[in-house]
Order: sequence, then C-alpha cells, then structure tokens
Amino acid sequence: MTTYSSGGSMDVKGVQGSISFDGDWITITKREVGQQARHFRIRAADVTGTRLKPGTRLFHGYVQFLLPGSSAATESKSLLAGGRPPQSDPHSLSIRHSANDAAEKLVAAVEQARS
Repeated sequence: MTTYSSGGSMDVKGVQGSISFDGDWITITKREVGQQARHFRIRAADVTGTRLKPGTRLFHGYVQFLLPGSSAATESKSLLAGGRPPQSDPHSLSIRHSANDAAEKLVAAVEQARS
C-alpha cells in the first residue's frame, strides 16, 4: 500500500515497520515486539544503491538502501528468514507480497532523487 500526503511523501508498510520518503529523506521505522519503535533517517543523496527483493505468497521480500562505506547486509539463509537481511540491519525492511508495488514505486523515486 502506497500513500501520498499533501507534502508528496510516499509510505510503504512493511513487516514490523514502515518506510517513508519525502523526496529528500528516507525514514525507516522498525518496531520489534516489546520495544519502542526505532527510526533510521537516510538522506537520498547519500544512497549509493538500492536492492528490492519482491515478496512472494510464501516468503517476505525486502527493500534495502546501500550507503558509502557500508556493505549490503547478507541475506539469512534460514527457512524462517526466507532470504532477507536480519531485523537488526538499519538500512532494510522486510515487506509482504501485498507491498511489492508500493515498494517498487518508492525505490524508483529514491533512484530518481539520487540522480
């Protein structure tokens, strides 16, 4: 699900969190069970690459933003993680199959803002 506010921001609801993009800043909010939400802000101009693995009906996918000096978080190979980066990675968020279109649009907007 993608929503656009009057300010032109895009939002993608993920698994235990969300991603918002206002044209300049990406905000990843993660909520772990029993803990307060954590917010990670990334300036779109600082992003060196993006990764999008669409979710399927059986496994969640993910959106990941790559930054200078940091390598992409590796995908967990366990059956429960289904090939996603760990929850502790601040630059990625797991997404459900229903959020694939919204995530694709958000990643495209970030890529456009980078160039």
